[in-house]
Amino acid sequence: MTAPLLQVENLLTRFEIALGMFRKPVGLNAVNDVSLTVAEGETLGIVGESGCGKSTLGRSILRLIEPTSGTVLWQGKPLTDLTPEELRMQRRDMQIIFQDPIASLDPRMTVGQIIGEPLAIFETALSRAERNERVVETMDAVGLAPEMINRFPHEFSGGQAQRIGIARAIVTRPKLVVCDEPVSALDVSIQAQIVNLLRKLREEFGLTFLFISHDLSVVRLISDRILVLYLGRIVEIGSKDAVFDHPAHPYTQALLAAAPVPDPKLARSRKHVALKGDPPSPLNPPPGCVFSNRCPKVRDACRTAQPELRAARTGQQAACILIEE
Repeated sequence: MTAPLLQVENLLTRFEIALGMFRKPVGLNAVNDVSLTVAEGETLGIVGESGCGKSTLGRSILRLIEPTSGTVLWQGKPLTDLTPEELRMQRRDMQIIFQDPIASLDPRMTVGQIIGEPLAIFETALSRAERNERVVETMDAVGLAPEMINRFPHEFSGGQAQRIGIARAIVTRPKLVVCDEPVSALDVSIQAQIVNLLRKLREEFGLTFLFISHDLSVVRLISDRILVLYLGRIVEIGSKDAVFDHPAHPYTQALLAAAPVPDPKLARSRKHVALKGDPPSPLNPPPGCVFSNRCPKVRDACRTAQPELRAARTGQQAACILIEE
């Protein structure tokens, strides 16, 4: 078997939080013991509540945030061992689309300069004419007219600005693109356009996506597999159909029960899962299972140790002791 494109093993990203001038900093595990694999051409959707560590996980994989421990294997080779210069050149194959389309673009650069900058860094053998040709070709692929090449970011709407960000990410024809909530700042109608664009580009350029979002309907539309995070830990991971149609972890069940559906009859007939209390502070997680203080099915054993991922009957894995019952 060929090695997966991306393999993450026991990744931990820890921040030291200062609580006051005379108090000792407290450690916060934003990403806690996360392991995953992504095959070439696959889209892995990463979902969870705000603050659960989704964006930190994506940026830690790319080393935009340095992980505290663990291993990231890129095409079988450890990414965490690369020097800054080696990592810089490796970024040609690993790009990111940011959440805020306007803030991610340099207001002093034209569209052509923004999209062409990765080519100037990674493909220095290209002439200026060849670089401009690639920029125009990429603009056309994301639905931007060539006449826009000399305009500045402030002249574009949010949806158009995100298309510029997407063009910048794919202009070097990377293998992996981390999509960090790329549609959350956009109107619903524009969201659908951007998701459909990403699906088209995945087929056209053979891209692999890590798609981060808190919107379950968007994640289901674009993903092949789903990873559910809670307080920095994986609570469920598996195929899209298994996770959405047969959720195994109580947290996943609660997320899906809270998601709106367009059919009023179906909405009334759905079983609602009531969660207790508020999410705990990541500075002081509960003992045992991180979801134990909110879980409607909690047992005494849940408060003693964090359960490992276990295989459910429908194929996915979930970190819940009830899987064995």
